[in-house]
Amino acid sequence: MIQDKRLLGGVAGAVLLAAVGGFSVARCTSEAPATSADSAATNEQAAAETPSDTLVMSAAAIKDSGVVTETINAGGLGAEIVAQAIITPSPTGEAIVTARAGGAVTRVLKRLGDPVRAGEALAVVESRDAAQIAADRTAAGAKATLAQKALARERYLYDQKISARVDLETAQAEAASAAAEAQRARVAAGAANITSDGRGVVLASPISGRVTAMKISLGAYVQPETELFRVADPRQIQIEAAVGASDATRLAAGDKAIIELPDGQTVEARVRAVTPTLSGETRAATAVLDVTNSLLQPGLAVRVRMMPSRGATTSAIVVPEEAVQSVGGRDVVFVRTANGFKATPVTTGQRSAGRIEIASGLPVGTTIASRNAFLLKAELGKGAGEEE
Repeated sequence: MIQDKRLLGGVAGAVLLAAVGGFSVARCTSEAPATSADSAATNEQAAAETPSDTLVMSAAAIKDSGVVTETINAGGLGAEIVAQAIITPSPTGEAIVTARAGGAVTRVLKRLGDPVRAGEALAVVESRDAAQIAADRTAAGAKATLAQKALARERYLYDQKISARVDLETAQAEAASAAAEAQRARVAAGAANITSDGRGVVLASPISGRVTAMKISLGAYVQPETELFRVADPRQIQIEAAVGASDATRLAAGDKAIIELPDGQTVEARVRAVTPTLSGETRAATAVLDVTNSLLQPGLAVRVRMMPSRGATTSAIVVPEEAVQSVGGRDVVFVRTANGFKATPVTTGQRSAGRIEIASGLPVGTTIASRNAFLLKAELGKGAGEEE
């Protein structure tokens, strides 16, 4: 009987323990969804704390969206000089390669677009003129050698009191003349860039860069001094802008300029010089700008904004007209922040040539969205709609 009671007590204890354990498991499983709900609530609260005028965007997202940023500076519309310009090679940034002697093209070593180094061969032209130049060089060298030997012999005879001084002086004059002729022949052969076998001339590039034009075919006969290749160095470029007579007097060497590219990007430049006379056709002066740290394609048409250091200046800030957007009935500019953009209200002034003055609300040196700012406006409006 006592053993039966102990057995019943053990069973009851096991049942009680199982019940307590089940309660514990149930409590744990019931708390897990509560934790997820708290996390979601926290995320919603963090999202709600983001200001409605702020957009969170990474640098990669900004680049992919096509939004272009620009750091603004002071200077009203009256201070800026806006002009159309073209990118051209600098005087040392482009070279024309010609054949120094007429003949047939036997080798073409470079093609259009190929990179070349200074002094590298582009083509070889076999020429009878080249053969004549090479022969003249050889003959002049032989004559110079013979004249030197004759001079040495006459000097020996003169020292031995055998020949007269006049014979020595004659030998000296003939040796000097022969040496000069040999030097001339060597220079002529070097200028023509004669091949080592003397049968042709080598067309070599005087600068490093890329072949931008070529007018040559294998086997074709070319005339002397005919343009066959054109080589350009994209790192050596300049900007030529046409400015009016009144604006030309305001510009000076060293004035800052901004190059506006067709894709909306901007590049800083400096005014190097302004032509002192006006063009007879356009009645405009040419402002030459130097570009630093940029590879731009020669021949590209761009717009430039020059900020002269003298003349009419204002403290107003000028930005592209598309940088100003209307949000909630207010003019705003999207200012770049560490995490994206912030819509900043501004007071605008006069407009001209796609530019608009900012009278207040935007400090100098601020980086803003200067192109495709309407995309940020649309994204901001989307966020406002989701909140509602």
